[in-house]
Amino acid sequence: MVIKADLLPAISVLSTLALVGLPWGWVWAHLAPPLHGKVVEGELGLLATESYHRFDALAIFSFMGFGVGVVAALGLWFLRGRRGPVILLAGAAGLLIAGWLAMSTGTAFAEGLYPPPSQLKDGALFIKAAVLDTPWAIVAAPTALGVVYGLMAAWNGHEDLGRRLS
Repeated sequence: MVIKADLLPAISVLSTLALVGLPWGWVWAHLAPPLHGKVVEGELGLLATESYHRFDALAIFSFMGFGVGVVAALGLWFLRGRRGPVILLAGAAGLLIAGWLAMSTGTAFAEGLYPPPSQLKDGALFIKAAVLDTPWAIVAAPTALGVVYGLMAAWNGHEDLGRRLS
């Protein structure tokens, strides 16, 4: 097992995959449906069917995370000379950071697209930015990476995962 030689590439993998969170969050902010509401007695309230959009926003974020994880696993597997647990752990950590970054920046981007209403009268309709209610959505990408990378490692018949070309 070669660990020391894999540390610098692992740091590169971690930092590169962490940056994937920025475009992931931006795309999610544009895809997630906004919430529609109405002002009643001076209070902002959501319309009755808008609770579905909370799930929609979470599902879109999670499915995007699974897609990012699968693509990252395939990309890491093609780093033939670096295959192994060090790169796998670096990829999972990088995608965990990417998920956090996507959640943080995605909600900020969404609030920029749908700014909060100011001075609304009773009965006025408004649009609110999509929200992610649970932080557990950030584990979708590392989970997909681990499953796909693990399946490829199990399918590989070589002891060293084919690190050597001969």
